[in-house]
Amino acid sequence: MTEILLAIGILGGLGLVFGLVLAAASRVFYVETDPRLEQLNECLPGANCGGCGYAGCNAYAEAVLKGEAKIGLCASGGSECAKAMAAIMGVEAEEVIRKVALVRCSGEKHYDAEGNLISGSRLKAEYEGFRDCRAASGVGGHGPLSCKFGCLGFGTCVRACKYGAMELVDGVAKVDQDLCVGCMVCANVCPRNLITAIDPRNTVVIACNSHAKGAVVNRNCTMGCMGCSLCKKICPEDAITIDRNLAVIDYSKCTSCGLCATVCPKKLIKKNAEDSVEVENIIKPLNGPDI
Repeated sequence: MTEILLAIGILGGLGLVFGLVLAAASRVFYVETDPRLEQLNECLPGANCGGCGYAGCNAYAEAVLKGEAKIGLCASGGSECAKAMAAIMGVEAEEVIRKVALVRCSGEKHYDAEGNLISGSRLKAEYEGFRDCRAASGVGGHGPLSCKFGCLGFGTCVRACKYGAMELVDGVAKVDQDLCVGCMVCANVCPRNLITAIDPRNTVVIACNSHAKGAVVNRNCTMGCMGCSLCKKICPEDAITIDRNLAVIDYSKCTSCGLCATVCPKKLIKKNAEDSVEVENIIKPLNGPDI
């Protein structure tokens, strides 16, 4: 009995000693945390999407606190988040302009009853590897798609989106702009650099990224831009240029008149009346052009 009580006493004593040591260590090595860090974190959405360029929301908050990052990089939080963070830091907040993702490809594949391609991008081979765009792009010379600029359609960007704003439609990634917050994580994982950020108020877009010459485009995709310059010639504001066989819109000049859409032989340029059509329809091309 004495031995048991002795053992209990020794263990209790050791526990007391270790407890005192830990308490002393916590005081010696205590690092004071700026209370503003927690406040900044509370302003952020907590999605940890990485769209701000940092590993997560806490990493971004720490960078703001240290003066290493500017306020307003959180696309998910938008202007309200920026204003709240600016108030904590005692600075003036800049207006955050909402951006959304645009997949610059209109190569949705449509087939007839016999399995023949009616419209969209053509395949040069069947791919049986890992269902990932990055993996597929390194196989067989830029992947199984004939167009080396088009969407491979294996959904890498769809899986990367934390907001459920992307889906595959007939083999091409599409964006639901009502759900998109503009974090552009999708763009970071796309091996073909197809995805870009645009102002959702732009009612005219060119959803193509091909820089191939017209003859090559026609062989590879029925919906590709040929760089024919018809849109450039008709634009009254001189807002369209041809960059390496691809039409590009300068939105600082564009008035959304839609004349360019009326002359595009591939129906690539879509004009929607403002405030009358859902924003997501802006990037939806017309079906099957006659070529």
